[in-house]
Amino acid sequence: MNIKITVLILSLFMTLGALAQDPENNLHEQSEAYVWPNDPLVLAKLENWQDLKFGMIIHWGLYAQAGIVESWELTSEDWINRRDSMTHHEYKQWYRSLKDDFNPVNFDPDVWAEAAQRAGMKYVVFTTKHHDGFNMFDTKYSDFKITNGPFANHPKSNVAKYVFEAFRNKDMMIGAYFSKPDWNSQYFWWEKYATDDRNVNYNIGVHPDRWEKYQQFVSNQVEELTTNYGDLDILWFDGGWVREGRMVHGGEQSVNMPALAEMARTNQPGLLIVDRTVPGLYENYQTPERTIPENRLPNPWESCIPLNNNWGYVPNDDSKSSEQIIHSLIEIVAKGGSLLLGIGPKPDGTLRTDDVAKMNEIGSWLQENGEAIYGTRSIENYQSGEVFFTKKENQVYALLPIKQGINIREIIWTGNLPKNGTKMNLLGSSNPVNYKIKDNQVIVMLPNGIENKVALAFTYAVD
Repeated sequence: MNIKITVLILSLFMTLGALAQDPENNLHEQSEAYVWPNDPLVLAKLENWQDLKFGMIIHWGLYAQAGIVESWELTSEDWINRRDSMTHHEYKQWYRSLKDDFNPVNFDPDVWAEAAQRAGMKYVVFTTKHHDGFNMFDTKYSDFKITNGPFANHPKSNVAKYVFEAFRNKDMMIGAYFSKPDWNSQYFWWEKYATDDRNVNYNIGVHPDRWEKYQQFVSNQVEELTTNYGDLDILWFDGGWVREGRMVHGGEQSVNMPALAEMARTNQPGLLIVDRTVPGLYENYQTPERTIPENRLPNPWESCIPLNNNWGYVPNDDSKSSEQIIHSLIEIVAKGGSLLLGIGPKPDGTLRTDDVAKMNEIGSWLQENGEAIYGTRSIENYQSGEVFFTKKENQVYALLPIKQGINIREIIWTGNLPKNGTKMNLLGSSNPVNYKIKDNQVIVMLPNGIENKVALAFTYAVD
């Protein structure tokens, strides 16, 4: 079977699997335009971030306790199909009562950070608060938080603080996920009115003072995160339907991102701000969700893709193989992006054994082939047939994803020709490989011993 076709089928399968869980209107699509930041400190950090290529996003909260999709069943949108006969009001009461049971006594962020390091990950994004409004940090502006329940007396109850510390100790960039909408706040979902969808449920034009209080609430929490939790590198805002210029119920449903960004960067100079799906100065890199762009992008971007079907912990969830993730990583990096892999810890605070095993497999491949991934940049001729390319200075890397069970003895690509007389090496092997150039094509004779490889990476010098 043609390997290129196999990879495309695999990519389509991953996308269709995502849509089965999250309908198209719930996917956070890539924004249509990109604006480069003008702050030199932000530009410098963005350049460093583009070297990392592979990170972990952790979704963890009350939804793990229930083993359901994160937050979304709290809405009354058409695509939601709750599995019981509770009224919407009863469901919200039940969901919020989960805080009285959520007691992750086996939480050990050092174990998480070690697993991420073994997987070859270089940065982390942790959900400090998802749309449900449950805070995974010790905010003083809400009682709906991990430090107000059975976990309160645990020495690491201020979860975000210790997650950031553990990953920082592994020399990783630190990102804080923060939801702009908060469905627990009376200033966003006012209990006086019914809740129809993900948006504010009262008339902002009639109650502007109430919305101003919500904006201040958001600002207060962002200030907490950017002053009390050590050095942060990324502030990853989710909830793109809350944005400047979006009119909902008689008013602009905005959290005043310019003021938020100014305050956050005063506290954390050079901070990357990722206002997802909102093009402009505060979306420092784009974040297509569960997908890989069709073509190479000339600006910074990151595909966020969960290892399992759901972002958070759901028992017996469908899962992707380490081979799928490695192949996706290759394609993403060749197209100029980074992969943010979603991991959902269990309600007791541990990682799934199967997730850790797959992360170890990814890390083993990267240990051997990471030179072709980390610190590289995309090139104009980033793909030829089934082969993808990256570049670092005058060195080009040719990466070949291999579908399990396919036996190949030679590969051919067009363009990206080696410098005349240069040797070509297979990463992980000390011996040069045999190749020849004919009619602007490179023909590589593959060595023995690659039968069980999920992907190969070749390196050679170019003019």
